[in-house]
Amino acid sequence: MEVSCAFPTALDSPDNIALAEQLGYARAWVYDTPQQSPDVWMTLALAAERTERIGLGPGVLVPSLRHPMVNAAATATLAALAPGRVSIAFGTGFTGRRAMGYRAITWAYMESYIRAYRGLLQGEVVEWEGAQMQMLHPDGHAPARPVDVPILVGALGPKGHKVAKELGDGLYVTLQLPPFVNEYSWVPNLVWGTVLDEGEATDSEHARLAAGPGWALAYHGAYEFGGPAAVQGLPGGAESMDVVNRTPDDRRHLAVHAGHCVEIGEADQAAWDAGGHAILRDVTISGTRDQVRHRLDEFASKGVTEIVFQPCGPDPRAELERFLDAATG
Repeated sequence: MEVSCAFPTALDSPDNIALAEQLGYARAWVYDTPQQSPDVWMTLALAAERTERIGLGPGVLVPSLRHPMVNAAATATLAALAPGRVSIAFGTGFTGRRAMGYRAITWAYMESYIRAYRGLLQGEVVEWEGAQMQMLHPDGHAPARPVDVPILVGALGPKGHKVAKELGDGLYVTLQLPPFVNEYSWVPNLVWGTVLDEGEATDSEHARLAAGPGWALAYHGAYEFGGPAAVQGLPGGAESMDVVNRTPDDRRHLAVHAGHCVEIGEADQAAWDAGGHAILRDVTISGTRDQVRHRLDEFASKGVTEIVFQPCGPDPRAELERFLDAATG
């Protein structure tokens, strides 16, 4: 199983990706989350200039954020800067849409978008929104078409599975493994957590800073997919919702997703303080070195071919080093 990393796109992501290359990570994915991040393509371009080997790609692009021609042109640019190193993943928008108050895009839209995007990179004339278009980039403006890059699709249910099988080169997963994982030869699985010292408690300051943002996704996901009642069913969920409910109805998603994947927000901190940290090992890949290694072996046995670790906290180097040691030792 390959060991890769991910970063919630930030101004220091290019430097962190260069560090990940030095440490030996196979690939670096960065998030398409404009409500809290700098531009994903600018970040990847800077990372391409600072690295030589590590794979690069957005994980995941949210189609509704850009016209397919824009993403096709950006993909071609990155492929020119980092030839042979680019992979693209698409998703329906957990953070890139829900944190802005929208629902996820439909799979019908995803299918039509990927078809148009693929066609553009192949040099074809495609139709989008009733218009005929083609990449017209002359020499020096983009690589010659076709621009061949692998495309992965983030899917959990049968509709996404159909699109991924028909149009994708692999399955990009996070939060849970769908039952069809074994039908794909390339399956990156995005995870959060931290390697704890022997005897270290799950409510240590290190655990809160390094694994807390990933732990908080259990509460964010419960809210988005099950509503307030689902959050209240989690340890500390009632305290979390007390904070969220202080916000007007039409802005509660802002309170839920504050700090998403980066730091613990106010509502998350309320849940943590009320005992929510007790489920840290259940909802993240957190534990001693041997426990983390065991969890990764379980993923591999279920069909995961690439583990994608997002470090959190004030010391990304230490988190990257500790996780890689656990994963490969």
